[in-house]
Amino acid sequence: MLEIIQIEPNELKLSGRFDASQADSATKVLSAQTESFIIDMSELDYISSMGLGVLIMTFKRLEESGHTLKLKNLSSHVRDVFKYTKLDQVIEII
Repeated sequence: MLEIIQIEPNELKLSGRFDASQADSATKVLSAQTESFIIDMSELDYISSMGLGVLIMTFKRLEESGHTLKLKNLSSHVRDVFKYTKLDQVIEII
């Protein structure tokens, strides 16, 4: 199960598992973000290709309107997923 918590007006925190079963609910929350924001992934245990797709869609939508999406506090496993897919070269990890 994925939990999305608003930490600050421009920061969300993801915890749990971000897979296909959570894609619709995550898309609803992320599509509500219209300004630049950061996602804290310190408590995200797993991300699937569907989860990556939701993040890419959010990144592209924000970028088209002149805003950014940044990720922080990735676990080593989640960081490896971004590295192997080369998404660490697309989405900024701080």
